[in-house]
Formats: sequence, structure tokens, C-alpha cells
Amino acid sequence: MNKHQTKRRDIVSFDKSISSNIIFSQPDKYRTLENISKNSDKIINVGSNLSYSPLGFSENSLSIEIKKFNRILNFDKKRKLITVEAGLTLIELLSFTLKHNLWIPQLPGYPTITIGGAVASNSHGKSCAIHGTIRKSVKGILLFHKKHGWLNLSENENQEIFDLTIGGIGLTGTIISVTFELLDLPSSNFVTEKQDVENIKDCKKIILEKNDKPSFIYTWNRADNFKHFGKGIVYKNYIDSKSSISEISEIRNNNFRPLPIPLWNKYSLRIANFFYYKINKLSKTKKKEKFLNVIFPFYGKENYFNFFGKKGFYESQLLIKESKIELFIEEFKELFKKYEPTITLFSLKNMSGDQKYLRFEDNKLCLTFDYVNNKKSLAFMSKVDNLCKKYEILPSIIKDSRINKNTFYECYKEALEFKDKLYKFDKDRVYQSEISNRLEI
Repeated sequence: MNKHQTKRRDIVSFDKSISSNIIFSQPDKYRTLENISKNSDKIINVGSNLSYSPLGFSENSLSIEIKKFNRILNFDKKRKLITVEAGLTLIELLSFTLKHNLWIPQLPGYPTITIGGAVASNSHGKSCAIHGTIRKSVKGILLFHKKHGWLNLSENENQEIFDLTIGGIGLTGTIISVTFELLDLPSSNFVTEKQDVENIKDCKKIILEKNDKPSFIYTWNRADNFKHFGKGIVYKNYIDSKSSISEISEIRNNNFRPLPIPLWNKYSLRIANFFYYKINKLSKTKKKEKFLNVIFPFYGKENYFNFFGKKGFYESQLLIKESKIELFIEEFKELFKKYEPTITLFSLKNMSGDQKYLRFEDNKLCLTFDYVNNKKSLAFMSKVDNLCKKYEILPSIIKDSRINKNTFYECYKEALEFKDKLYKFDKDRVYQSEISNRLEI
């Protein structure tokens, strides 16, 4: 392996739960990528390293960073198709497409996530009830594999590998470029409406009710104490058809710098949630918002993550049938009362799609919980794993970096099929990460 092409680097998952000293490379040419891959036994790909779980590294794998592959390769406005390299960030893609009143709507919550990372994790955004996951927008992929070389993937070419690659967490090879089918976007501004709710039952009713106007619906709910559990606010974002496309302001470098000591605890959370709820209750129920605020909710709010400190946090994202959510919440609350975890975020939204292989998508409700990383939270989360099995809940392996293989294989019914097909494609299992090793994929 060429020493000038690789180096050692300390890396940590976004949730700060797992760190490693890895071999790292950042090729700037396709030929360099070929040579590095040829001389590496185990490989995995990394973009911006903003996936909560360690998607892009493992102690035994070379991490290939794709960020220098960041060009727009082709744009067909008439057919609404664009081909971009996988190292391009979401905001770089949008800065181009919005000028033509076009976009892809399945956007995860931070603008500097790479295209390759979004496709490998089958990302979704606030509009997932309407638009599903990013899989719906992907029309073609150029993949490089150490053994198989360069492969064009689509519904019409290498279809099985195409299916394994979207949401395949980088295990089929290095995504080099992606072709998207774009959707019209008449305006880049939004109108946000909000509504108070007293419990999860009210949330569910509002989320599932039919609406004449397409909207992105999500909630903020309290989980800082048992008495107020589930009380919160439902937000609805509508595209503001009365305004036009506005230029996106320049994106600064991210400001994720964890504090030396954590600031989130039961007391600080109660105070923060109390004032957040009161401020929202006293402010207008309808307001105009800019594109960045709606589509990338954590941009400019990085201190939420920094306040967890160097020990970080855990996020659990769960897909559950609408008919089972109230039974699940009742048992969740009983466990909450017993174990007293520290939950900093609780949110609901609706989702659509067809679950397959490792993909986190289905026609179900999506619940998100953030936890302070401590013994009580971990003990509580292990009990919630049992509820996932009981209520046929799908936990996200992209978000939760402590899920074990038993929970994974019980909840992901097609995981073994994915594993079998992956081995048929790559019997040497060249591409491996911390996630694939932990879950034995």
C-alpha cells in the first residue's frame, strides 16, 4: 500500500459511543481509488462521518473518504435527471437544483451529509410520509468494487446489486456517483403551523388525519419526567406557494464540538423543556420559515449535541404499526418510571415505504428518542429492545450504535437474505465496518 495515499487517524462515531484509530485514505482520482482498493484486504467508505452509528470505519478496514469526488457530472432539466459524484454534499446539490426549481425531498437533517452516505443509509427527511426514503429518487448508481470493478446499477442493469446497495450501509462497494430523478419545487420557503397536544394519542390522531395540503408533519414531545410524558407540540410545514425560490445562504463549517463536561441532565432538561414549551405556546401558531430552518433542523443548533459532552449520547429510532403504538407507549412509560433514563428528545412522524433487507422504511409511525449516555439509559434501552421484538418494531441500525445481533436479526426479517446475497456477490466480504462486524452481516 502506498504510504503517501494512506495514513493513521483517530475517528469517533457521531454519537461519540465508539472510537478507533484507523487507516484512512482520501483519493482524488478514480485510478487512485482503484490502486488503494487493490492493495487493501478490508475496506469501508466514509463521507462526512455524520451517521450516528459508526457506518464508515472499523479497526480492521481501510476507510476511504470520498469527499474529493464532488462534481456534478450531468444535468438534464427537461427529464429532471441529475448525476452527481457521491462526495457532493446535500447542500451543494441543492444549491444547484434549486436554481431550476428542482430538488430531492428525502433529506436527512444536516446539510453537509454526502450523497453517498445518504444513499448507503437510505436516508429520509421530514417529508417521509409523502416522499418516502431517498430510494424513491435514485435512478442509477456507479459502484466500484475491488473484485468486480466498475458496475452500473439500476432497475434495468445489475438490479439485485442495485437493490442491495441502497440502504446497504456501504457493504457492496464504493458508491462513486448517483443519478437522481428530481421533483419540482415551486418555492424554497415554508409556512409552519403548530398545535399543542397533551399526549401521544392526540399526536397520532393529528399525524394520521388526511390533509388537503401536502405537509411535513412531526412532533416535539416531553419525556423529561413521567408526569408530563408525551405532552408537546405538532408542527406542520407547508411549501409557501406564494413565494419563490430564494438563494440559499452560504453554509459554514459544522460546529460539532462536544463540551468537556455534559450539560444535559434531568434538571437542565426540565428547565429547557419547560421554557421551550412556554415560548412555543405564547408565540404565533403560524409563521414563515426559510428552507434551511425547515429541511435541516439541526443546522445552527449544534449545541444540542455539544451539550452531551464527550461521552455523547444514544439515539433510538423506531418504526411501529399505528395499531400498536399506544400499547407500546404504556409499557415504555412503565419502564421509564422504573429505570429513570435521561431522554433529551422525543419526536414522532409518519413514514411510508416498503421495508426490505437493512432499509429503515415502512408504512408505519416513526418514534425518535435521544438519551444521555449513562448506565440508567443503557439499562432502559436494553428493555426497550425486548419491546421491539414483542411489538414487531423496526429499530434503526444507522442511528443506534448499541443494537446487538440478536435484536437485529429478530427485528430485520430479511437480514439473512441480504447477508446471503451479499456473500454470493462478494465471497471474500471485502467491505466491512463496525456495524457489519457487530451485527455479523
